[in-house]
Amino acid sequence: MAEFYSAEQRQLQDAFGTRGLADALHGNVLRQALAPMDRKFIAASDFFFLSTVDHRGYPTVSYKGGFPGFVQMPGERTLRFPVYDGNGMFLSAGNIAGTSKVGLLFIDFTQPRRLRLQGTASLVTDEAQLADVPEALMLVQVELEAIFTNCPRYIHSYQRTGRSEYVPADGAETPVPEWKRVDYLQEQLPPKDREAARKAGGVITEAEYRKHFWEGLE
Repeated sequence: MAEFYSAEQRQLQDAFGTRGLADALHGNVLRQALAPMDRKFIAASDFFFLSTVDHRGYPTVSYKGGFPGFVQMPGERTLRFPVYDGNGMFLSAGNIAGTSKVGLLFIDFTQPRRLRLQGTASLVTDEAQLADVPEALMLVQVELEAIFTNCPRYIHSYQRTGRSEYVPADGAETPVPEWKRVDYLQEQLPPKDREAARKAGGVITEAEYRKHFWEGLE
């Protein structure tokens, strides 16, 4: 427990009279291996939020989505999930390669609940291990160090209306995201993406893309 709470967290706990509560929660809520309900929750999830730390010490938080089951659990303290095609910046993957510490937040908005996980991550690029994951550029493997359930009282309730058509599926052609059709990016895109953009309707201006992106908020 001494390693889990920082001196600054302890100071705030003391200031608000919650040190005993924090200790009790640590002993009863925190765990290092996935419990059966954790596994069930993660297996049913089609998204989560991933936090990584960059070379300057700044956190980066990103959304990761897929079909239920896209987060695999090969062990009671291990998670795996795919890195799909993105914007080419590789912020999360690069952070993992450089600093390795990650946080994952799973949320269910339809029946409010959430689960936090922390661990040490690495990138998996072995082709044999990628073969069964359609369009995965690589996999992220997380060795879990802390797992705890959070109170869901501030989670707003939302209804799912559909899943993204861009999630890669075996035997289906993945659509081209509209931003890859923007004119000023064409020379920088890999050849296969330029050809895909042409087939998807050709080049559009940045103004057109931004108009579509913010549509409904004007």
